Order: sequence, then C-alpha cells, then structure tokens
Amino acid sequence: MKVIFHGHACFEIQSNEGRIIIDPFLRNNPQATSKPEDFKEIDAILVTHGHSDHLGDALELAKNTGAVIVANFELGSYLESFGVHVHQMHIGGKHSFPFGNIKLTPALHGSGIPVGDGTFFYGGLACGFLIGIEDKWLYHAGDTGLFGDMQLIGQHYDLELAMLPIGDNFVMGPEDATLATKMLHPKYIIPMHYNTFPVIEQDENNFLELLQKQVPETKGIILQAGEAYQI
Repeated sequence: MKVIFHGHACFEIQSNEGRIIIDPFLRNNPQATSKPEDFKEIDAILVTHGHSDHLGDALELAKNTGAVIVANFELGSYLESFGVHVHQMHIGGKHSFPFGNIKLTPALHGSGIPVGDGTFFYGGLACGFLIGIEDKWLYHAGDTGLFGDMQLIGQHYDLELAMLPIGDNFVMGPEDATLATKMLHPKYIIPMHYNTFPVIEQDENNFLELLQKQVPETKGIILQAGEAYQI
C-alpha cells in the first residue's frame, strides 16, 4: 500500500483493493504538484468537511472519474445535487466498500460550504475517517482540535498510520498533536495542514522532536507534496 501526500490535508491511498483520495484540495493548493486532470482512475473521494481547502476539487474529480464521494449526510446531499455519485454517512457510522471499510469519527471543527458573498451553506458536522484497507487501519483526523475520545480510537483500533494536523490556529498545534499521538498509539504519523498559508506556518522538525521525546514508540514521517510512504 502506498500513501501519497498532495499537500495541506490531501492524501491519496493506492492499494491492491482500490485507490482513494482524501480532501482533494489540488487546483488552488500552493503546495500541490498534481492537478485534478492528472487523476484518471479513483474509486472513492473522502471529504472531511465543506471548507474549500478540503472539499476542493471533489466534484470535478467525481465527474471525471465516476468515483463515489463519501461525506456526511448534509454535505453529501449538497454534492449529490450536482449529479455525482455520493455515499452519505455520519459520525460513528461505518460501511464496507469494495476497496475497504470506512468509519466516520468526530472532529472539532466547522463544515460550512462557501457559496459566495461571505455566506455558507450548512455542511453538517466535520469528521475524520478511519480507513480499513489491506488488513490495516489508517486514521485521517480531518481538521480538528484535540479531543479526549481519541483515547477510545487508540484503544479500539490498532492504527498503522495517523494523519494529524499540526498547523495550529484553525486546528491542533504541534503540542496538542503530540498529545493526540499519545492517545492514538499509531505506529507511524504524518503531520498535515501546516505551511500552506502564513497563519499555519510551523517547523515540522520541532514537531518531530516533540514526538521523539514524548512518544518515542511512534515514528514521525515528513512528506513533501508528491512524496509517498510505502506501508
């Protein structure tokens, strides 16, 4: 299985069971080295919430590839109105897909969909994703602050990899992401949602130092946009 980072919070997972992309913010992402037209075959598009830097190019990708969009009920209903294939879920629910299993987790964040003039369409609750694929569990936390129920995720799932935000301001900063790692107990962690914009600038090496001191059993992995990690 290969996990490819496309900048910000966008990850692509390629496996023998399917190919998925999470939070496909590509065209207007200053970090991204790929564009929507570069993706010809995708099985599923997972969207954590409705903000433009996460919903991104989901509609374009769905129309071009026929991939199913997996999102919360309200956001999914909005996207379905554009004629794309959507599978609606909600927090705590799980579903088996041909490529693997998906369970929605809480995320402490908003989910409004910008519709212009400073107004937003209600996008339901922000979420994270537990992804069971090739007999391994991956966790994409979405945009979130630290919350205590991460402890439950760590207790009930043997996480191979966690993808956690560290940018602060809108999401967890490095210190809280380190605490989250303590609760989640993943074998590996890839930080995300940092350095895309000035307000979320972070030194990722400082995060690795915190991780090494406080959670040495978890290995931190830094990926630049376009780089991949083989599981």
